[in-house]
Amino acid sequence: MVQDVFTQSEDKMKKAVAAIKSEFAGVRTGRASASLFDRISVDYYGTKTPLKQIASVSTPEAQLAIIQPWDKSAISAIEKAIMTSDLGVNPSNDGNVIRVPFPPLSEERRKDFVKVVKKMAEDGKVAIRNVRHEARDDLKDLEDEKMISEDDRKRAEKKVDELTDKYVKEIDALLQHKEKEIMEV
Repeated sequence: MVQDVFTQSEDKMKKAVAAIKSEFAGVRTGRASASLFDRISVDYYGTKTPLKQIASVSTPEAQLAIIQPWDKSAISAIEKAIMTSDLGVNPSNDGNVIRVPFPPLSEERRKDFVKVVKKMAEDGKVAIRNVRHEARDDLKDLEDEKMISEDDRKRAEKKVDELTDKYVKEIDALLQHKEKEIMEV
């Protein structure tokens, strides 16, 4: 019973960290990256379709991404989706491929991105703390139902707190790495 609470809590905490990693991948760092385009959806024949399902994205240079649609008729829709996204770039096409140049980020823009990733990290930490809160409630319920003793609950809560600290530190490490990546010129 107590082990089930740990297992569920750890799974949820791992998912929160994975979600933060994927959110961080979508934040611009001054370099072109295929993962920046993961969140872009294209209006493809009346259906919102993820860009990576209708085109290949490559980054031959640090400041350039090339998008090659499998269906040439989707070029204008892809271009429009990129322009309306929060990437802040201006794509251009030659009828076959879309070129997306990434201009170097200004110091002010880099600081804005750092604020964004700090907010994402804080949201991740809140999610982990919410998992801890749920686990503590579950342990309290087990104690109330006389399935575990008060001492067992306290020991289990300590383990849940250790798990929480571990995953919060992991998010802090991810944040520190991403901040360094963004501020790098």
